[in-house]
Amino acid sequence: MKQTYGPFLIRDWQAGDRAAAAQVIGDALQEFGLGWEPDGADADAWQVEQHYQNGQFWVVEQGKELVATAAFLPIERGRRAVEIRKMYLKPQVRRRGLGRYLLQQLEAEIAARGFQQIWLETATALTGASEFYESTGYRLPQAGDLGAIAAAPLSDKGCNRCDPNSLIETERCDRIYIKQLPWENRARQNTRD
Repeated sequence: MKQTYGPFLIRDWQAGDRAAAAQVIGDALQEFGLGWEPDGADADAWQVEQHYQNGQFWVVEQGKELVATAAFLPIERGRRAVEIRKMYLKPQVRRRGLGRYLLQQLEAEIAARGFQQIWLETATALTGASEFYESTGYRLPQAGDLGAIAAAPLSDKGCNRCDPNSLIETERCDRIYIKQLPWENRARQNTRD
């Protein structure tokens, strides 16, 4: 990935980005009262080479400053599914269309690879994240979304504190969303198989 959106350069993560990307993610989590967990939930942001071999991890620069991150990787849950991870923007670049554009680019790359479902976890403490994802077509999962995985009972909020069998894997998260990719993307992949 290497493209521009206004004054922003979106590109693939490089080893030299490790500290700056971790700073963007850690600062955003701290801003909303959540902790940075380099040995836990955020190990993938520190060990990108190990975690994203079959996915993508992008960074966004404005000038010489790294201002955002976004990533996805294949997961076992659902049907030919990926999870969007580490989508964080510094406060000064929010509400400028960058988040929506990044999400669209992630979805386009995911569809081009023939995946059928996109999952993501978020925390309601990340003010506005739930509304953003819902406005772009993400919804709470239903039992039928699980594919070959046994259907666990899902609460109406997807809250792991309410439901010990929840699909949420990250302790700080309390919301899980899914988006089905359009049928034409799946049909295109089936013709390649």
